Amino acid sequence: MDGNKNLFKFIIGFFFIFLAVESVGFYLGSDEKSPDSKTNKENKISLNALKTKNTALKRKLANFNPGGIYIVVDSGMNRLYLKKGNKTIHEAVVSCGSGNILKDPSGKRQWVFDTPMGDYSVKSKNTSPIWTRPDWAFIEEGEAIPKNPKDRREEGVLGDYALGFGNGYFIHGTLYTRLLGRNVSHGCIRVGDKDLKIIYDAAELGTRIFIF
Repeated sequence: MDGNKNLFKFIIGFFFIFLAVESVGFYLGSDEKSPDSKTNKENKISLNALKTKNTALKRKLANFNPGGIYIVVDSGMNRLYLKKGNKTIHEAVVSCGSGNILKDPSGKRQWVFDTPMGDYSVKSKNTSPIWTRPDWAFIEEGEAIPKNPKDRREEGVLGDYALGFGNGYFIHGTLYTRLLGRNVSHGCIRVGDKDLKIIYDAAELGTRIFIF
């Protein structure tokens, strides 16, 4: 009988000790982060990292945004945008390069009439510009290439203004206003008279021109 009582007391004592240990373990364990809490912390760190990267990217993009006036040309849609910062202050329908290829009958040369794409700037500003016809202009018309440079000069075909951006390419006027909006030029950017005057007055030497 005494043995049974002692056994009973041992079992009861062990039970309470077990509960006490479990309780201590529970409270000690509660000080550590649960799996859900750990996941939340990792997500928070990831979100903060993304925000930091996003801020850095915005700063980099801001550096690419030119200050002041600049020109953007969409050669596929034949649109020119005069911009200041992120704001478009004027939009014009233009004509860009046709993409046609002209071959010299001699077989030694050929010309591709594309508008060049990239980052350029206004290198010259001319009023009442005179076109110096290149060799391809005579070959295209089936004419002999003149030996006298004066015979290359032609007035009135480039409109009232021209903005040169290098390698013989210009933003200029056109006699063929009915063709604006189409890819028909030899690489230059043709603009209607009213739009050209606005662009010419706004642009300065060094004004950036982005063509795509």
